[in-house]
Amino acid sequence: MNELREQFSEAIKQAIARRRPVRIRGSGSKDFYGGAPKGEVIDTTRYTGIVDYAPEELVLTARAGTPLAEIEAALAAQGQMLPFEPPHFGPRATLGGCVAAGLSGPRRASLGAVRDFVLGVHMMDGKADALRFGGQVMKNVAGYDVSRLMAGSMGTLGLILEVSLKVLPRPKAEATVQFECDEAQALQKMNRWAGEPLPISATCYHDHVLTLRLSGAQTAVQAAQAKLGGQALAAGEEFWRGIREQSANFFRGSAPLWRLPVPSTAALDLPGKLLIEWGGALRWVFTEAEAGAVRAAAEQVHGQGILFRGATKPQPVFHPLPKPLMDVHRRMKHAFDPHGIFNLGRMYPDF
Repeated sequence: MNELREQFSEAIKQAIARRRPVRIRGSGSKDFYGGAPKGEVIDTTRYTGIVDYAPEELVLTARAGTPLAEIEAALAAQGQMLPFEPPHFGPRATLGGCVAAGLSGPRRASLGAVRDFVLGVHMMDGKADALRFGGQVMKNVAGYDVSRLMAGSMGTLGLILEVSLKVLPRPKAEATVQFECDEAQALQKMNRWAGEPLPISATCYHDHVLTLRLSGAQTAVQAAQAKLGGQALAAGEEFWRGIREQSANFFRGSAPLWRLPVPSTAALDLPGKLLIEWGGALRWVFTEAEAGAVRAAAEQVHGQGILFRGATKPQPVFHPLPKPLMDVHRRMKHAFDPHGIFNLGRMYPDF
């Protein structure tokens, strides 16, 4: 692995000398997300392996190129899991790509996002210096928690080498139930239930059906089922995998797919096909509406509009930021990548 790190360092130094961008890439399962990749590839897929795993401490450290499937298998053997339920979007999805993309699955609303479980990172910055941030416990830093900046950074700040994550025990029992209702009723139910002591680990509304996953102790799940009613769904695990990996029928639309984080009670007025997750806080919309109209609708309810995939012409992917916040991003980018070589255009067109 030392030889691979030397190769990474040399590739970065050459990019600086030639003033050319580099493209940090794992398996490529998320190449579709963000701006078009540019530059010579730094391939992390050979930089693999679980470095340390302490089930009793609920901490795992692995190299960036380690397949998520390998990590999840090791955790499952100990009755544990990645709490944020990350989408793979491909059989060789890697840990580095998972953290860089910052995408979380159906369990995010109940347990937290990727960044909430990043304890530490080992990375290489835009000067080819190896840096370590954080550690292997929740309370490990004073001041800025730099390691969590890597979550969702799309590789624009540096090359992730290793990540330490907090993991959690898998629920002893799970059940999926469904209810027929309209969108307004679904939002009302999800928000009301969120304020009650119910073991809800995922929600999904589409086409007049609200689907709920209950997770926890067997007695808690059974009690919640008895209280809520609804129709039990036997293929619950398959259903949630389809939502997480976007293999469900809904995600086979041909129009641009928008990802809209919004307040859970928001009522969006957009044409197209809709699916709601995270207790109302995440809306997936297939729509041919203009990007400006989609983002304006999201802004009206204090949300954001992210063009997830499917655009036929180049346009910004992530929601435009106010100038003061964009200035912070630019300064952060310059601090980690002073020569501006990492993943140019993946987040915003000019960096």
